[in-house]
Amino acid sequence: MASAAGPLSRITRIAGPALLPAIAYGAYKGNAAGLIEAFFTGPGRTSRIIALVVVIVNWKSLPLAWTYRIFNGMISHLIVRPNHTYPPDKLFQPVKTETHVTLLEVDYNIHKSNSTYFADLDVSRTHLVGHLFAQGCRALNNNASTKLVPDPSDPSRAAKGAFNIILGGVQCSFKKELKPYQRYEMWSRILSWDRKWMYIVTHYVEKGAVKPGSKPEDWEKKIYASAISKYVFKVGRLTVHPAVLIGASGLLPERPGGWVKESGADKLPNGSANGHAEQNAAEPLAWDWKRTEEERRKGLEYAVHLASLDGLLNQFEPGEDGPLGRFGPG
Repeated sequence: MASAAGPLSRITRIAGPALLPAIAYGAYKGNAAGLIEAFFTGPGRTSRIIALVVVIVNWKSLPLAWTYRIFNGMISHLIVRPNHTYPPDKLFQPVKTETHVTLLEVDYNIHKSNSTYFADLDVSRTHLVGHLFAQGCRALNNNASTKLVPDPSDPSRAAKGAFNIILGGVQCSFKKELKPYQRYEMWSRILSWDRKWMYIVTHYVEKGAVKPGSKPEDWEKKIYASAISKYVFKVGRLTVHPAVLIGASGLLPERPGGWVKESGADKLPNGSANGHAEQNAAEPLAWDWKRTEEERRKGLEYAVHLASLDGLLNQFEPGEDGPLGRFGPG
């Protein structure tokens, strides 16, 4: 049953958006079966079938396909199966999203256009955050009752406003080209967080290259691109510390002083070296707050470089006499 459900699910995801207009029109006319039969058997069927095949293999680039992909991720994790949970040692583990290069994503160099990587990132991040933090997202969305975020003017009351996840920035480093219709995987995981931002790292990897428990030889040759993104969480106009969301999802071990206070999130643990917590050989290997903090700080060494790009706005220069030229269409 499970093996049959997988292919059926993939067919539904791919063919669904392409066939939905035809199904809806047929239902409206009350003759869906006749419409479908005419589509595949009537005059001009060859050109229609070819057009349908082209649409199906390029469906992710069709109008509203991006919206469908995003809402598919949100609905799947936040509504259909919102109660899955993980222990703290899974916080930095990745999720995998598979896709392919469509014809409409190809540029004049006959490979995947750099700009299209960012649409794929939206989808991969949606699956990661929705899958890991479903419980936290629901709790913050119901902040009026959970009171995870208090009103600054009256901490006894819950902060007012809708819960939102906002993308604050993305940086992508391209390593190898992806060719038309080539399949690939996106591996996304939590990299780190600070008092404002949650940082997510995504690698574009050759399909099937990663096997459980091991890395392939010539690992760097299997990665097409690597990207880092940062999210900020809001309740109304208030910024929510990422640790609130992570903790509400059950993914943070208990820590003296908590994770939200400055003393808990920004000072190094006792017995640290070079910014990392040292593992005492006498201590058990259980995943405790020190190991979580160590992983957070390891990722933060990379994340701070993305955060520093916020200062680029100070480098805007309009020129002494304005721009050298004005061009269009843009």
